[in-house]
Amino acid sequence: MNYLLPLLSVLLGYTIALFLKPKNKTNLKLLLAFSGSFLLSLTVIHLLPDVYESHNKNIGIFIMLGILFQIILEFFSKGAEHGHVHGHQDMEHIPWLLFFSLCIHAFLEGFPVSHHHNLAIGIAIHHLPIAIILTTFFLNSHLNKKAIFFFMMTFALMTPMGTLLSDYMPILNDYYTEITAVVIGILFHISSTIIFESSEGHKFNIAKVSMIILGIALAYFL
Repeated sequence: MNYLLPLLSVLLGYTIALFLKPKNKTNLKLLLAFSGSFLLSLTVIHLLPDVYESHNKNIGIFIMLGILFQIILEFFSKGAEHGHVHGHQDMEHIPWLLFFSLCIHAFLEGFPVSHHHNLAIGIAIHHLPIAIILTTFFLNSHLNKKAIFFFMMTFALMTPMGTLLSDYMPILNDYYTEITAVVIGILFHISSTIIFESSEGHKFNIAKVSMIILGIALAYFL
């Protein structure tokens, strides 16, 4: 399930966007709010205590490096990791900068899954609305459907590949704490951005607050 959940969530999101063509942005924003809250809660409740138990004095530095690294990635992805895509101009080719930055992000997310199985659920829930938004954006931009399928399939495979590499390359486990700390920084930035951006104009919205509370509760009981 560690490999399948993140993979299937992207393929499900791709299928939903391709065939159902969802128009209701409110429901997507609610799903984003829930996914951001759930992912952030998993990170704080499960991942963070784990890396600090190592008593590595540089953990905080690696977490900050993860945040910085994600900020750099977003210069190229334009925030697609948290549901931000812009423009509907016609595309002739795959946006390669977006492609590589999203793949790096998804690949790194898979590394801690081998030690924290619940994270696979969090990443799957996080990737579902992102896959719907990305596929819808590409369809509206008239990108070739074969190119869209290639993009989304590769994106779907990245997180399982990160988990697979972590499972079968023992040398990486020597640096598990440091790599996980970097991933924590990435997840901190992504999930907190999703939560803050899910409220338009920073107005109080009972539905979105309810989704955030639900995400926190589910992460706590996992």
